[in-house]
Amino acid sequence: MDKKYKVAVAGATGAVGREMLKTLYERNFPVSEVIPLASARSAGNAVPFGDEELTVRELKEDSFAGIDLALFSAGGSVSEKFAPCAAHSGCVVIDNSSAWRMDPRCPLVVPEVNAQALRDQKGIIANPNCSTIQMVVVLKPILDAAGLERVVVSTYQAVSGTGQKGIEELERQVRDLFNGRDTENSVYPHRIAFNILPHIDVFLENEYTREEMKMVNETRKILSMPDLRVTATCARVPVFYGHSESVNVETARKLTARDCRALLARAPGVRVIDNPAENLYPLAIDAAGEDDTFVGRIREDESIENGLNMWIVADNLRKGAALNAVQIAEELVKMDLVRVPDRNVFMD
Repeated sequence: MDKKYKVAVAGATGAVGREMLKTLYERNFPVSEVIPLASARSAGNAVPFGDEELTVRELKEDSFAGIDLALFSAGGSVSEKFAPCAAHSGCVVIDNSSAWRMDPRCPLVVPEVNAQALRDQKGIIANPNCSTIQMVVVLKPILDAAGLERVVVSTYQAVSGTGQKGIEELERQVRDLFNGRDTENSVYPHRIAFNILPHIDVFLENEYTREEMKMVNETRKILSMPDLRVTATCARVPVFYGHSESVNVETARKLTARDCRALLARAPGVRVIDNPAENLYPLAIDAAGEDDTFVGRIREDESIENGLNMWIVADNLRKGAALNAVQIAEELVKMDLVRVPDRNVFMD
């Protein structure tokens, strides 16, 4: 009889938490029981799991007794407090916040790219930033074929990356503008409706934002290339779902655009849509609700010898968050790693 697992979802009432529940069900993950967890304020509410309605429980330090796997999407401070408790109880945590991504004890994993890193898991596994995930899925086949020297990325990120509050602010502002009313900003520092904000997360001392430096540092860690030259500019755009990226790569060896298309067409989790003559290229509205990462506008950078430009799009709530987390869980099952080592380093 195939083994089944008791799975908790922390942050189950949020946009990503609900998507995690949906993805677990749609992919027929082998669950014996699913336990949705959230704040005391949300406890008692119902969340959907397939045709069922599950009752949300309050997230507490003792919530993980008997749990095999926990998917976290409840914010960094919550993960910092409760993920070690879960690991100490014997539960393997897959955390969607930024809290553990750069911790050397925690693998930072995109299954199509570095699933082997899961063999080093010690109880907490980090799910990368949404924009990083979709980029490295495309970069890995290029790295393997031609090497990587430099990556320049500009992102155009949907408001759902901020959660439900971002979606609601865009909806509200659009209604206000169409009805001749003044808009108010509470989520973003400026109006997001019909605007673009070159600002995601806080600004750091180097004048990059934290989001931009996440992409730099996470890409290096996932690809095991600590010296890779990466630079990023991240912008928020008035799109509900789906992050888009303009990516320029400099390879170590020549890779033609034609060869790159053929290479990516065979890559796991990647779908090539690249026929400009027919106006076919990846669009955020087409990526919404899809599992694949879409890539197109693949062309050679004529300003350098070994350069390529491309346009990458993915659903930030699916591949950028929930799907990647569930795929990690599937890999753990496949590799028989749904267990925490006896000596738990997170409680030292």
